[in-house]
Amino acid sequence: MKKVMVFGKPGSGKSTLSKRLANKLGLPLHQIDLMAYQPNGLAVGRSQFEQVHSRLLCSESWICDGLGPISAFNQRLELADTLIYIDLPYSISYWLVTKRLFKSIYKKPEGWPEGCSVLKGTIESYKFLRRSRAFWNDDFFNALQQKGQGKSIYRVKSLTELSELEHTLKQ
Repeated sequence: MKKVMVFGKPGSGKSTLSKRLANKLGLPLHQIDLMAYQPNGLAVGRSQFEQVHSRLLCSESWICDGLGPISAFNQRLELADTLIYIDLPYSISYWLVTKRLFKSIYKKPEGWPEGCSVLKGTIESYKFLRRSRAFWNDDFFNALQQKGQGKSIYRVKSLTELSELEHTLKQ
């Protein structure tokens, strides 16, 4: 396990899992949102993102947390040896996004760009969740299995499975 992708819906625990895995496995962690957004919350220019992303892809090992532009996602998909798709039910995703907002009163969320409004991010997460049924679905997973042949693929469909996976991968 040298190149790991962790992806899924907003608020699903990608950043928390990625950070724990990076610490346990000794792999460098790259959070796509931190690459794609400036500290003020505005998106970085596409060419700037692609430069940083290209350097990441040339690295010997990494854990990537997040989606980013689809073209960049597909590039990472080709190079990764381990794919972790956190596919929690939508009701849980909405709850976790809301929980993240409330917790942000006391602590900045994992993987959250510095200076970005958690309230604005939460609203965007709700919008993304509403639109994402067209993307995060069984067709996506079937395509992922096709593209991911020869790779370790984990599909996490509950919080219990997420906890079990974290425990399994730590060993």
